[in-house]
Amino acid sequence: MSLLSLPLPLPIPHSSKPHYTTLRLHNSRTFHFHKNLRLSVRASGVPVQRNSATLPASGEFLRQIAASTVLFISLGSALLSFPAVATTHVPPQVPSLTQLQDQESQGTEVGKSENMEDIDDEELQAAFEKWKSKTYALTVPLRIVSLSNSFPPVWLKDFLRSQGKRLRLRSEFRQSLQDIFHELCMPSRKGKVNPKSALAADVVTVGDTWLSYAIEKRLIEPMHGLEDQDWFEKLSDKWKVYLRRSDEGKLDSRGRIWAAPYRWGSIVIAYKKSEFQKRKMAPIEDWADLWRPELAGKISMVDSPREIVGAVLKYMGASYNTTDMSEVVGGREAVQQNLASLVKQVRLFDSGHYLKAFGVGDVWVAVGWSNDVIPAAKRMSNIAVVVPKSGASLWADCWAIPASSRIATDQIGGRVRGPSPVVHQWIEFCLQDERFKDDVVPGASPNALESPVKVSEKLTRGRPKLETNLIAGVPPSDILAKCELLEPLPENALSDYQWLINSVQKPKLSLVESLKSHILSLAHSFLPKGQSKFA
Repeated sequence: MSLLSLPLPLPIPHSSKPHYTTLRLHNSRTFHFHKNLRLSVRASGVPVQRNSATLPASGEFLRQIAASTVLFISLGSALLSFPAVATTHVPPQVPSLTQLQDQESQGTEVGKSENMEDIDDEELQAAFEKWKSKTYALTVPLRIVSLSNSFPPVWLKDFLRSQGKRLRLRSEFRQSLQDIFHELCMPSRKGKVNPKSALAADVVTVGDTWLSYAIEKRLIEPMHGLEDQDWFEKLSDKWKVYLRRSDEGKLDSRGRIWAAPYRWGSIVIAYKKSEFQKRKMAPIEDWADLWRPELAGKISMVDSPREIVGAVLKYMGASYNTTDMSEVVGGREAVQQNLASLVKQVRLFDSGHYLKAFGVGDVWVAVGWSNDVIPAAKRMSNIAVVVPKSGASLWADCWAIPASSRIATDQIGGRVRGPSPVVHQWIEFCLQDERFKDDVVPGASPNALESPVKVSEKLTRGRPKLETNLIAGVPPSDILAKCELLEPLPENALSDYQWLINSVQKPKLSLVESLKSHILSLAHSFLPKGQSKFA
């Protein structure tokens, strides 16, 4: 290889005005040389001949050797200084046309990519803002069908406020539990669903005494995922045992939960203090007082077999949930005799009109459910309301989910693919203690069934005081311990109840009352025996 093929620059450090010439070598590298440097290819490649015949004159010979020496010294210096020179003195390469075109195309693509990203971000942001502005994109439906006056309307406002705009709430009320139960039954007969019926609701009110029959007839469905719900975890064991049922509606420790309570109460006895004080009669304290001779014909009572026979059983020291009358002291005959005596004492058995007779003064004593009696007593004067000392029956209104899945249809009212996802939030809301702090609910909080109740002074300040042993709708703890939730009865017990009711002669009704009773019996003929609070 000749020296010119080496890719090395040759700097001239002593020149004040360096001039470079460009030399492109075979390895495509460009180097710059000083114009004053004269390279002698011939000198660099002259062989040294030892033959004296071919040697030139001594002067010329020395000059050639000196020139060759200078050339080699210069080349050696360039080799030693190459890294520094290449870094500091070589000017930047001038890009070729192809490189410029490539860079331009790449720069255009990068610019286009950045512009496209900006455009995409703006479009996504605009689409998101438009989506947020549409309320239907975030709304969740909830349709509630409940018993009238079972909770105050302020609950609905508070729940809407807690859920925000995402909730589309529809609430409807029915005058009685029979009306709700009737709507749950009708679609199963005709195989059709009315979108406005209770069956198309997400959650409905069901009385606890209706629960067994509603489960057996598949009118409601079990609640799922309760283990993850805070309200179920806080619910007392007494409620869990009572609400856990088999698919036939019977109490079952391994069964499923079919409903959630949202208020409860008890059977109470109301009496007119003015009439008792005028005749110097002792106040009523227990069931035995209903058999006092001076009260004959002065009592009205709900027309419910469980409550009528239950009052007799409590009077005899037995349980409301007695399933075998032969186990009671004196057997079925003793129960029958005491029942016949009570019937003679009671002037009116009518679940719809017993308080009207009490209000106009036809009777002095009324026996009924606390959710009916207490609001009526607050509108009257000189009334006392007590829970019998030996205990009473307890009632409960519950939230249940209609079993609309049994109907072959794609859409049932507002329900598509199951009940609303906020059903459990509604139940938890209803179970909060603050729902009952203002004494606006005719009933007690389910949390108070086994917990002590505290009443603030603000609750009773400035209000007419009702003489009662109830505290915020809850009986005293010693009496509450003797109270009982009504359990479903087996067939043999229902037969005993039917025999007892048929064996006694109820007080005769007037012609108008007889017609009303007949119409009522026809309207409620589909109801199970002994399963309704109003039966």
